[in-house]
Amino acid sequence: MRKKSLFIIGLALMSALAGSFWVITSPQPYDSAPLAARSANPVAGEAVFWAAGCASCHMNTDGDSLVLAGGMAFPTQFGTFYAPNISPDPVYGIGGWSLADFGRALQQGVSPDGAHYYPALPYSAYAKMTPQDVVDLKAYLDTLPPDATPSQPHDIGFPFNIRRSLGLWKAMFADDSYHMNGDLPDDVLRGRYLVEALAHCAECHTPRNALGGLDRSKWMQGAPNPDGRGRAPDITPQSLGWSADEITAYLETGFTPDYDSVGGHMVHVVENMSKLPENDRRAIAAYLLALRP
Repeated sequence: MRKKSLFIIGLALMSALAGSFWVITSPQPYDSAPLAARSANPVAGEAVFWAAGCASCHMNTDGDSLVLAGGMAFPTQFGTFYAPNISPDPVYGIGGWSLADFGRALQQGVSPDGAHYYPALPYSAYAKMTPQDVVDLKAYLDTLPPDATPSQPHDIGFPFNIRRSLGLWKAMFADDSYHMNGDLPDDVLRGRYLVEALAHCAECHTPRNALGGLDRSKWMQGAPNPDGRGRAPDITPQSLGWSADEITAYLETGFTPDYDSVGGHMVHVVENMSKLPENDRRAIAAYLLALRP
C-alpha cells in the first residue's frame, strides 16, 4: 500500500513538473496591433535593414547582399547554425508571412507555426525595435529579389536540438531591457537604440555564460568568437581609447587610428554602417564613449 502511495505521489510530481515545463516553454503571445496601426515606408526600411545587419548573415553564398537566400554557416559550441532564406520567395523565404508573423519572429523568436527560433537570431535585441521600424523593415524586404533556395537545417546535437527547451532559455536569458539607462543626451539615446537594438553589438562583444546567455555585468568588454577562433574586442572607452571622430571614421572607412584595417565579420558591419547617415555613426560613438565599467 505504501509503495502504491509513493508511486502515485511520484507520478503526480512528474505530471506537475511536465505541466510546468510545458507552460514555461510555451511561446508568449505577441501583440501585433502596434504594427497594424502604422503605414509602411520601404525607403526608411532600407536604413533599418543596413543598421540591423540583415545582409551580413542572410546574404546568399555568392555574397550578394540584396539576395537574402541564406546559407551562411555559424559554428558554435552548441553546433552549426545556418542562416535561413528571408527573401520574399513565398515558399522558401518569408514572402508568405504576414506582418504579425514577421514581427513575432523578429522580436520574440517564434516562427509562424509556433516553434522557437534559436538565439542565433538576436531577437532579444530586436525586441527593442520600434513598431515603425519593424513595419518599414518588412516593407523594404518585400522589395528585394525572391530566391527559391531552401533553407539549410541546423546541425545541432542533443539536447540542444529540442526546440521546446528554448522557451526555458528565453525565460532565463532573453532580457529585452536596455543596458544603459538614466537621463541621456539625445545623441546617446540614438546611439543606444542603434547599438543595443538594431545593430545588436552586444551579441558579439559581450561574453556569454555556459548556456549562451549574455553576461550583462561585462557589457561590451569583449568575448571569444563563437567558432572558438579569435575574439571580439573590448569596445568600452577604457580599453578602446578612441575619440568620437576616430570611432565615427572607423565605422565609415574600416580604418583604425593606427591605419590598420577592419577584418573578419566586422567587414560586413562596417559596410552596413557606412550606408547610414553620419549622425548615426556619431551617435554610436557617443554611446560607446558613455559606457561605464
